[in-house]
Amino acid sequence: MTSWVVRQATTKDLDAILVIEQAQFPEPWTKGMLLDELTNHETRRYTVAVDATQVVGYLGLMYVMDDEMHINTIGTRPGFEGQGVARALLGDGWADARMRGVQRATLEVAVSNKRAQRLYQHYGFAPVGIRKNYYERTREDALVMWAELGTDAPDGLLG
Repeated sequence: MTSWVVRQATTKDLDAILVIEQAQFPEPWTKGMLLDELTNHETRRYTVAVDATQVVGYLGLMYVMDDEMHINTIGTRPGFEGQGVARALLGDGWADARMRGVQRATLEVAVSNKRAQRLYQHYGFAPVGIRKNYYERTREDALVMWAELGTDAPDGLLG
């Protein structure tokens, strides 16, 4: 089992994040888009999971209002899936959201991405709708999921 730490992402992490983004998604964000996200500290929070030698995952959050958070993107380096990287990143994100007073969270996920949906359900997300043809290149629908951040959930989990 590889160990890693979760820390704030910096522009020095951009190339590593881009590699993961391109490996994981059929419509990856561009370098310019990711740079804009990483440098927008008012409404964005990007973190990375880092082992001794490399970035093994990342999470991008957007704070929409004082009480709402949107998961923009999350990715795990190929070969590190199923090792808890995404859970560690999400746990850290929930802790930050709670400190900010966030009450609810939302995201979109490809309807075919059952593994990600199971992860999000673990954190209390539930489907609330479909965005038809959401992904431009693949024309795949996105499942819209929402969660309420519970005040008494253990270990930063949504409740």
